[in-house]
Amino acid sequence: MDSVEINQRHTRQLGLTYSFLSDTRAEVIRRYDLLHAGGGPGGTDISRPGEFLVDKQGVVRWLNLTDNLSVRARPEQLLKAFDEMSGKTAAN
Repeated sequence: MDSVEINQRHTRQLGLTYSFLSDTRAEVIRRYDLLHAGGGPGGTDISRPGEFLVDKQGVVRWLNLTDNLSVRARPEQLLKAFDEMSGKTAAN
């Protein structure tokens, strides 16, 4: 829900090369059920963290949602989910 300016500043500060969605009206956030009503500073609405793995057809095959801003999926969780989605196993 951050503004374009805030997202650009974060991108610059972190040296990122990809774009951030600036969804100040929470349209996409609501569509993906990511709104954390009252979860921000002073009871403002914010987007809750979410990670998605989407297949080539646009189907969400794995997701991780939380209401805790400091909780994210671990890299090994994402890699395992990707391998499972791709039909790979540890033995492959």
